[in-house]
Amino acid sequence: MEKYVYFAAQLPLLFFDKETSFSTEEFLREGRKWLSDADLQILSAASLNKSQAEMIDPPVMREYKIYEHALRSELQQYRIARNKRQEYKPSLFPLSVLKEGNPLEVEKKLLRLRWQLIEELAFGHYADIEFLCLYYLRLQILDRLKKFDAEVGKEKFKTYTELAYEQK
Repeated sequence: MEKYVYFAAQLPLLFFDKETSFSTEEFLREGRKWLSDADLQILSAASLNKSQAEMIDPPVMREYKIYEHALRSELQQYRIARNKRQEYKPSLFPLSVLKEGNPLEVEKKLLRLRWQLIEELAFGHYADIEFLCLYYLRLQILDRLKKFDAEVGKEKFKTYTELAYEQK
């Protein structure tokens, strides 16, 4: 437990949609210095892309995964309803999150929802394995946001639309 305090104390503060010089790789590398193998395994398993709770998960990770599963289910239900030209009102977030803005803005809003939940889950956790798992999730969100590049996106869009046009 003492080692958690030293590890947590050296971590920079994270803010949504603000770049950090601390990457997920650096975080895990630093974690190897301070954590046991079992704790490092728990930490490494924390992922934004997983929505099924596992026995190894600390309680806050189970809560996060339950939310992530519900969020993905709501998105799926919304898309199914939209394809059938039916209305669907999600319960986890306002419909405006999905309807207002371009796909990039919608993705950022969904990442912000995840960030807000992580902030809520972090309350009361300041230097334990749960704090570190939630910190790692926030780093993953920032890494994902960093990958969004408008110019690259425009080029991909052009390429895909040109290919679709050529195939007609």
